Amino acid sequence: MPALPDWLQDPRVLKLAWSVVIVLSLWIARRIAMSVVYRRSDDPRLRYRWQKSSRYVTFALGILFIGAIWSAAVQSLGTFLGLLSAGLAIALKDLVVNFAGWGFILWRRPFEVGDRIQLGEHRGDVIDLRIFQFSLMEIGNWVDAEQSTGRIIHIPNGKVLTDVLANYSKGFSYIWNEIPVLITFESNWEKAKEILISTVTEHGEQLTRAAEQALRKTSEKFLIFYSNLTPIVYTSVVDSGVLLTIRHLCDARRRRGVSQQIWEDVLREFSKCDDIDFAYPTTRFYDNRGEGKEGARAPLP
Repeated sequence: MPALPDWLQDPRVLKLAWSVVIVLSLWIARRIAMSVVYRRSDDPRLRYRWQKSSRYVTFALGILFIGAIWSAAVQSLGTFLGLLSAGLAIALKDLVVNFAGWGFILWRRPFEVGDRIQLGEHRGDVIDLRIFQFSLMEIGNWVDAEQSTGRIIHIPNGKVLTDVLANYSKGFSYIWNEIPVLITFESNWEKAKEILISTVTEHGEQLTRAAEQALRKTSEKFLIFYSNLTPIVYTSVVDSGVLLTIRHLCDARRRRGVSQQIWEDVLREFSKCDDIDFAYPTTRFYDNRGEGKEGARAPLP
């Protein structure tokens, strides 16, 4: 049997060959696993989680196995790598912070893909999560009622360690929405308030029951409690008239649609009433001696 060439007998060549075999094996295994997932499920969220998880697992296994093969060489370079890592930690401080933020996101799970969040001044739906940054489908900005702008924002993971984070979806997954309705002082404000209460109750009755169940579940983890989850209408007086403010629970992603439905019903009901008018800024001349209440009129000169 002929002897192998000298270069094939070099231990470094064998280690390199084994490294290539490991990389190919892990790649094939991941492809097979993903093909099984894609055949068995049409859920895009499940597919996304498998895709991300399998990528991280194969990467970690590859580092582990290949590191074991080259362990002798690594040990001989231990001092050099220690000094190199210290220098890199200083030079690549932002990358280290972003990697730490990624670990915090995976460990504490302040949000997940699909959640609606606000981080600092940026708001949106989380659509991707990577080692150094995550991506949002932006909402708000120049678009009213927190609807999508169509832009994708990429935010460094380290921001979760320094900026204030608000999660619309995790925990209690409903928000309070308020709709101000301004009517004139001369309007029958009590009748208008009854119409508003009836309208918002009709739209929010089913949602209130769902919110009560969600609140009971959330209160097991967070100190969250509300004495009343039913819709309510508050009364106040402003410069231009009587302000009736509707306050109700709604799904964070349906705020604009629900507000539109409530407003359309209110406009229909108010149009049927001769004693209710919307108020707006106007200039008016008021004669207290002729228009004021009898007991509150100014005395004649």
